[in-house]
Amino acid sequence: MTSLSIQAVIFDMDGVLIDSEPLWQRVEYEVLSALGVPVTIETIQQTTGLRIDQCVDYWYHKAPWADYDNAKVSKAIVDRVAEEILKTGEAMQGVHQAIEYCQAKGLKIGLATSSFYTIIEAVLCKLSLSDKFMAIQSAEGLTYGKPHPEVYLNCAAALGVDPRYCLAIEDSFNGLIAARAANMQTVAIPAPEQRGEAKWVAAHHQADSLLDLPAILG
Repeated sequence: MTSLSIQAVIFDMDGVLIDSEPLWQRVEYEVLSALGVPVTIETIQQTTGLRIDQCVDYWYHKAPWADYDNAKVSKAIVDRVAEEILKTGEAMQGVHQAIEYCQAKGLKIGLATSSFYTIIEAVLCKLSLSDKFMAIQSAEGLTYGKPHPEVYLNCAAALGVDPRYCLAIEDSFNGLIAARAANMQTVAIPAPEQRGEAKWVAAHHQADSLLDLPAILG
């Protein structure tokens, strides 16, 4: 890939900009367990990258509980995760360097996430990134979140760039599917315990962290 072929870089958020996947998993485990759902941290990892209401729906159909209220459970999880991010959230390795590199190369910078705007605001505030993105798109309010490509297509449209000339950076397989379905170039940065799994060959590039982005862009 040359820098001439890419006009925009679109970042996923959870697990790419901020080390929030463990927070999500812990809060989901606590909330779902309290509802009687027989989950483990390992099984919760299956839904990484999905929008929170889709996660709640998934687990309800696996192990239904009384008085099902998706919005109430989803909000409880989101509010607790946002609170934890503001308290203890940390940037993933290379975040600020990667954004500075994109800016220096004159690339447009976007954010496309399944997370709700409450989480987006918490992350951008915590990491001091509020003014870095030219377009911010959430799957909140969309009919489908990732792995559906709509949030990525919306971000490309907001940036004014053909999806073919966008590079999407993802840490989850559901997110990678969404970016590929949007016809974008892709970089996968799997969690360390998932590196080496065969499924990541679906990405155009694999990386250990955002510090690898300059070498990928060329």
